[in-house]
Amino acid sequence: MTETKKTAATKTTAKKAAPAKKATAAKATTVKAAPKAAAAKTTVSSTKLSGAIYATGKRKDSIARVYLTPGKGNITINGIAMKDYFKRSVLQMILVQPFDVTKRDGSYDVVAMVQGGGLSGQAGAVKHGISKALEKAEPDLRKALKVAGFLTRDSRVVERKHYGYHKARRSTQFSKR
Repeated sequence: MTETKKTAATKTTAKKAAPAKKATAAKATTVKAAPKAAAAKTTVSSTKLSGAIYATGKRKDSIARVYLTPGKGNITINGIAMKDYFKRSVLQMILVQPFDVTKRDGSYDVVAMVQGGGLSGQAGAVKHGISKALEKAEPDLRKALKVAGFLTRDSRVVERKHYGYHKARRSTQFSKR
């Protein structure tokens, strides 16, 4: 009897193990495909940005990684041209402000990767990153950027929602009856 129990137990474990192996094999093929695509992107970006000046800018919930290289004034955000990414002229103007203050229009190319927040916060984060990168590139520009307030991180963020309220401070409507 013990032999039949052992063979029955091995059969059931073999049946359970077989689907698990198939699932891991399927996962392994998808995992293997993803790093190749990621590796291709990183090699392209790292060769373009070798020797670039790096800075991080923050605003609201947005974080921007900014790479500054000598060039003709091209600005790309997340692989898209600035005018296509930020369609509002106000946001485009915000990005160019550090170059206007320091009189460096068209002397640097900017490649930025932005995450989080909305368009306004992202534009502010890129502006903060450009200002910090300009300061690293040319320390003499620090005074002009500091006076304009571009090196200071704007720490205002959205207040959290509180318990019993609709939003952070919006209370429920009062009902007399």
